[in-house]
Amino acid sequence: MVRVLGLDIGGSKTHAILTAHAVGQTTDHGAQQAFECTVGSANIASVGEEAAAAALDDLAAQLGNRDGGHGIQAVCAGAAGADTPESRKRLAGLLSRTFPGSLIQVVHDTRIILAAGGLEAGTVLISGTGSAAWALSEDGREARAGGWGYLLGDEGSGYALARSAVRNALAEYDRGQPAGPLSADLLVRAGVSGPPALLDLFYRNPERRYWASLAGTVFASAARGDAVSLAIAEDAAQQLASLATAVNERLGLLPGGTDPGAAAPPVLLAGGMLVNQPALAERVSGLLAGRGLADVRVLDRAPAWGAVRLATDAANSAQPASDHPPRPVLFPA
Repeated sequence: MVRVLGLDIGGSKTHAILTAHAVGQTTDHGAQQAFECTVGSANIASVGEEAAAAALDDLAAQLGNRDGGHGIQAVCAGAAGADTPESRKRLAGLLSRTFPGSLIQVVHDTRIILAAGGLEAGTVLISGTGSAAWALSEDGREARAGGWGYLLGDEGSGYALARSAVRNALAEYDRGQPAGPLSADLLVRAGVSGPPALLDLFYRNPERRYWASLAGTVFASAARGDAVSLAIAEDAAQQLASLATAVNERLGLLPGGTDPGAAAPPVLLAGGMLVNQPALAERVSGLLAGRGLADVRVLDRAPAWGAVRLATDAANSAQPASDHPPRPVLFPA
């Protein structure tokens, strides 16, 4: 049996799925999930190398790899922020030490999302705590937009939505107005007494995931017809649609591009905002359809399954002709 490990490494946690399959089988034909767990983040950029190594040690212990006897042929890790060869090399080094003898592949997290959607080419549009778009053409060209982080961008993300709601509450306070529907809901969700306390909380607790978790307040208020909330949600949808449009424009994949007769590639929506907020996904889909990107889908399985798929492909391609174990190889992203 071939054992492969798929990792989805985010800024706050690592989701791992281990599968086993007969030689030549794929994740769609015969692979069986053997183990699944979540540990701390192994993202070096987010938590540092020491904490990332500790998270991988925790994962190895849960897999029973106390003496290096994990029996895993291939590991694929999709990591947020793995944009450069150097960053991928550093993470690959940690993985090689944790899973000696395994084939190691490190890619950007958008690549495993595309694989999780069963696509060989297309666009990944992410709106979660942050936001980004990435497109891969059938001939292997790729383009990326957004993903600059909360200090420089991440428009259309959960964090950006909540930040806009906080700004609105503070602007109302500055104008001497009572809290509107959105501000009133946000104050309750944040557990604070008023806009000054909200401002203090924003700087005292800068955790992006916390603020992104409050973004649902905007959509709940928008569903009740609040004009401010509707405007914030519309701006998020426009920003996200622009990201997906930009990467397809750069690759000449929009109708009327380098191949006018070709159909536009699929767009896969992913991340907590687009997966769990149907109104946002529907509006983004409508905007993209108006720009020639009519095949829009919502990711319906965990991104870690995409990492499993890539690891499985690598393991199947590298099966040795003899019983000798394969030599570790670092696959390019």
